[in-house]
Amino acid sequence: MGNRQLVERYAKANETDDFDTQDACLHEDYLLVYPQSGERIRGAANRRAIVEHYPGKQVSVTRPAIDRVIGTDDQFVSAPSWPGYSVIHLAGSGDEFQATGKIRYPNDEEWHWISLMTLRGGKIWRETQYFAPPFDPPGWRSQYVDQGD
Repeated sequence: MGNRQLVERYAKANETDDFDTQDACLHEDYLLVYPQSGERIRGAANRRAIVEHYPGKQVSVTRPAIDRVIGTDDQFVSAPSWPGYSVIHLAGSGDEFQATGKIRYPNDEEWHWISLMTLRGGKIWRETQYFAPPFDPPGWRSQYVDQGD
């Protein structure tokens, strides 16, 4: 299996809460970093414990859904979300991949996220994730920008 297929498999496993497949995609020395909080999560077992024990997850009725990750690099996809991830853009090659998307939390807030993944030996070895809430643009910039969706 190629690296891109592994990243796609990992995304699909997140969609269905398939923890065994998620774990199988991770390198034995896996490290997940949340720079905004300073947390470093070492190993598949600790990552899995965090996902399985996420507050409010049990009462959520909307599951993650990654519609498709298609084609070659820089293809776009979209889907609804649980308190989980919707991949909107997956890009990369070799051992470096980036995914961007949205995450919906149990309180129905939707944030943006970025995941930077480095693979080693055909597994996800390092992953860094950033999270950011949406915000209204400042008025002073309005004359310089186009307002997107």
